[in-house]
This record gives sequence, structure tokens and C-alpha cells, in this order.
Amino acid sequence: MIRRRHLVAAGSLLPFLPAARAHAQGALAMPAPGKRAWAAQVPGIRLGVLGGESESDRLGRYEAYRKLFEDTFGVPTRMFFASDYSGVQQAFAAKTLEIANMSPAAYAGVWLDTNGGVEPILVTKEPDGSTSYVALMYARADSGITRLEDMRGKSMAWSDPNSASGYLIPRAELRAAGINPEPGGFFSRTGFAGGHDQALVAVLQKQYDAGVCWSSGQGEESRGFSRGVLTAAVEKGLLDMKDIRVIWRSRPIQNGPIVVRADLPAAFKKDMVDFHLALPSAHPDIHKAVERGSAVGWVPTKHEDYAVFVDMRRAEAAERRRRN
Repeated sequence: MIRRRHLVAAGSLLPFLPAARAHAQGALAMPAPGKRAWAAQVPGIRLGVLGGESESDRLGRYEAYRKLFEDTFGVPTRMFFASDYSGVQQAFAAKTLEIANMSPAAYAGVWLDTNGGVEPILVTKEPDGSTSYVALMYARADSGITRLEDMRGKSMAWSDPNSASGYLIPRAELRAAGINPEPGGFFSRTGFAGGHDQALVAVLQKQYDAGVCWSSGQGEESRGFSRGVLTAAVEKGLLDMKDIRVIWRSRPIQNGPIVVRADLPAAFKKDMVDFHLALPSAHPDIHKAVERGSAVGWVPTKHEDYAVFVDMRRAEAAERRRRN
């Protein structure tokens, strides 16, 4: 069962925020460069990057981040660019990744696939201290669709089956409101666009009537808000917010975590935490490129903060079994 308190991220983090602040204050300097004892077990670092944008865009954003890992820890570091969310999940399950920044739903999926073989170590923090975002449903401004009810009998582009904001959260909240999100229910048809960016393009090109994406939901709407898919599209010149209309938003969703394999050495996990807590102040340009928005840093997190996403994944699996 989905419990509201799990969706309100700021509240769920209160028990450990004081410790997180203390930890962050003591880790403002980057870890000293040099090869670690854990390198005997982890001779190289493989960084996973979720799909949703072009490979050239991801290379541009992540190359300096990759090199900083290599320079700091003295081991070869490679990027693994997945074409979709499931690619990173499968790589973790196969133990061909050490660390990745994941969506909350993708984390829940790989946690289930590996029987707890991964763990979240950090979560993104926003300027107001929150660690959450929202799902937004949008339609073209010229479509005549101004609210959720107007989508009855219309077509919906989901982003990815492993996306919280682009699939699982909207479906869960629609069901809770008595709306059947299956094709032929409330919507005439639904489909997967292959990612958040692709869903936005599909809506703008009139292939679907509406789509869903992740966003901070804060800041100037004319700029696509302060962080998220719409923000990036506006910054790239691919979207004018006058061309779309936001018609629905979810309750707060816990930001996606930085995830490591559970079987890695404790010293490796501590270095990953210290590296990221120091990154925003020590290398602000790299932090900005990786986070792409208003986030100011990270705070520690734990599996319990993502229990709701595990519940949703299990509920979706049960629904698929029922339909089949």
C-alpha cells in the first residue's frame, strides 16, 4: 500500500539530516588523491548513466566527472551509458557497475532484481533543503487541454517503464484518484516514448496528447522551472514553455539516489560519500554539469526512504500478472 508519508521526502529525511549536515561540514575538502587499499577488490570504477538524452550530451556532461574519479582514486574509471533505465539496472544485476545516479523507481527495480544487492548512499538536496521533486503532466498549449479531466479519451506518452515520474508515480496517483491509467480506460491509448526527452518531442510533434516528466516544480515556469527535463529543454533552445501547458502535478517524490553495489568494501562506499559531499564546493562546474539544475549538493540516505517505490514496483508486477 502506498503511504503518503513515503512520498513526502523532506519529512522522511528528518531523522538523519542533523548527522548529514555534520558529515557534510567535515567533508568539504575532496578526498586526498591516491590509490586506496580497496583497489585490490575494486581495480576500476564503472559509472552508470541512465538513458533519456543523447550520448553526445551525456559525454559532454560527464567526462570531467569521470576524470575526477580517476585522478582522485588512481584507478581506471569508465562510463556506462545505457540507452534506457533498464540498461543500468541490468548492469548492476550483472555486477558490471560499481556506482550510478539512478531514478528512485530504477533503484527499487534493481534492489528487487538483486535481492538487496545495491544500496543508496546519497540523495540530491535542493536550495530550500528539500530532497524531492514532482512529476508534471503537460500538453500542447494549442490542444485545448487545460486540466487532467480534459485528458479523458486522449493519448498519453509515458517516458519509461522504470521511471518514477514518467510512469510509476502518475499511475499510482491516478489509481488512488479512481482513474484507470490503462489504455482504453481513462486514456484512449498509451505508449512508451523511450525517455523523458523523447516523450516531450512526441507530444510537441502531436504523436500523443500529453506526456509526463520530472521537474523541481519550483522557480519560473517560463524557464521550465528551476530543474528538470523542461529546464534542460528550454536551456538547449528545444522548447518554448509557451508551447506547452502543465495540467497536473504529483505530490513530492524523493529524489533519485546515488547507488553502489552492496558487496563493495565499506571504505569504498565512504570514499564515494566524501567525494560527492565535497564536489559542489570543490568543483562547482562539474557538479553543475552532472546535476543540471538548482541542486546544491547531496545528503546521506538509506533504503527505507525508497520503500514506497519497492511497493509500487511490486504492485505493477502484480497488475501485469493479473492482466496476463
